[in-house]
Amino acid sequence: MSEFLQLNVVEIGEEALFMFEESMMILFNDTVPADLKGISVIHDNRNITEEIKAGDEMVIGNESFKILFVGDKANETLQELGHATINFNGETSSELPGTICTEKKAIPEITGNSVISFHRR
Repeated sequence: MSEFLQLNVVEIGEEALFMFEESMMILFNDTVPADLKGISVIHDNRNITEEIKAGDEMVIGNESFKILFVGDKANETLQELGHATINFNGETSSELPGTICTEKKAIPEITGNSVISFHRR
């Protein structure tokens, strides 16, 4: 597998852990709106050009997650705002167009120096 996107986590919002308990992670780059900063995992990548596709793999630390679904707007918002909502729910569809769904697994510990990467075969 080859890595095509890397997000270096720089900050975790105070309420992001509550989102983790709901099997969700909200990503934004460091231009995150103030009203969403508290629930977000903030990364430093403002130059996202590759598109994520179903079948790709997301890696957080030593845990890998197969991507099952990518919403119609997920790549657009990721490229424009560094934003996507990751649902670790095992679903292959979502009504929310900015959502990326992965296989159902627990979210590993994420800290202010974690790396989230995306890989393709």
